[in-house]
Amino acid sequence: NGFPLWLGDRDYALWTICFIGIWQSFGFNMVLYLAGLTSVPRDLYHAAEMDGASSAWERFRLITWPMLGPTTVFVVTITVIRSFQVFDTVEAIFPDSGGPGKTAYVMMFAIYEKGIKQNLLGTGAAITVIFLMFVIVVTLIQRWFIDRKTHYA
Repeated sequence: NGFPLWLGDRDYALWTICFIGIWQSFGFNMVLYLAGLTSVPRDLYHAAEMDGASSAWERFRLITWPMLGPTTVFVVTITVIRSFQVFDTVEAIFPDSGGPGKTAYVMMFAIYEKGIKQNLLGTGAAITVIFLMFVIVVTLIQRWFIDRKTHYA
């Protein structure tokens, strides 16, 4: 009973790392969305009002969100890649173990532990190549989404 041990409990350690990552990336993602919002032409809002989109929700749903499509694809791609690059948080909080029962043992920590700490350079390099393949696949998916012809109706 009482307050949970966020970092000492197997059930909470990875969720705590996830929360820290969300908190770290939230501000950066909001800056990206603000930059995307500046690229939405104001004329579209005036045209939408003339066409009958009277509420703010309709203008958001019909104009703002579709125009933020490329920004959303970029934000999702960067966030997915960054989520697999979690090393600094795990190393700072669990420097020797990767969490209680290795529950926060993420890919970047495995590369560091195998390649640097245990001097298993081949294993560390193999994990790095797997990570590189993952980043390439995610980047190609992002390019496919961005290169699609988008029709804003």
